[in-house]
Amino acid sequence: MELVFIGTGGGRVNLIKQFRGTGGFRINGSLTFHIDPGPGALVHSVKLGQDTTKIDVLVVSHYHIDHCSDSAVLCEAMTNYGFKKQGILIGSKNSIEGDEKGDKALSAYHLGLPAKRITALPGKTIEEEYKGVKFKMEFFQMKHDEKTSFGFKLHMDGKVIGYISDTEYFEGLGKNFAGCDVLVVNNLKPMHDGIPDHLASEDTIKILKAAKPKLCVLNHLGMKFFRVPAEVDAQRISEESGVKTIAPKDGMIISVDEGKVNERKGKKDAELKNLSDFYE
Repeated sequence: MELVFIGTGGGRVNLIKQFRGTGGFRINGSLTFHIDPGPGALVHSVKLGQDTTKIDVLVVSHYHIDHCSDSAVLCEAMTNYGFKKQGILIGSKNSIEGDEKGDKALSAYHLGLPAKRITALPGKTIEEEYKGVKFKMEFFQMKHDEKTSFGFKLHMDGKVIGYISDTEYFEGLGKNFAGCDVLVVNNLKPMHDGIPDHLASEDTIKILKAAKPKLCVLNHLGMKFFRVPAEVDAQRISEESGVKTIAPKDGMIISVDEGKVNERKGKKDAELKNLSDFYE
């Protein structure tokens, strides 16, 4: 199993300027998951050699644009260009069913493409089998201004991958994510700035002391990590929490089975297949 970080950036400035990408990340195992496909998810997946037509499960933790803007196009990729009803879409209640204004992450057309769609309700656990592969997901409440947002623990291939999406810290958050082989934490800023709804590094340290994963990966890194280098802060988090912590760059691949961290460059833009290859 491996985690591929299509984009590691977060915050409004990164969203527009793309100093760090905002394409989310993939979990490539017996099944392929794409988590929170924000702007650039499709383009940067292709450049990194990650075939979007191989996605089996698409996960949208909440319907903020930096987490869902490419969800529609990845739905089309997952369903063989929209021609085959396959794949699973998992999303927050607002993403799939809509908020009080009717806003959703995807159009009715795209919501109808996958073979199955699941509304992720915090506190619930699902057990699914797809393509002969069984997996389990536990959903947890986040404290964010998108009230239906969630984090999860994915059990697949004998591993547990945790994801803490956008949230501010609250008591018990870390304990929910105990038992993870890898815990991905959306850690927007190195220090608190008075703005709620997102985690700072001090919060992540508290989470890790309670959760005790084998490895923590920082994600959704904001602009303040250009003043305080993310790699330096990850080392501080490692030392203070006792949990090995990595601040990945866009395109980084983490091999979960071997505990290795690899950086792979994407394909050159000029690497295109012949049309005859495409139509085979």
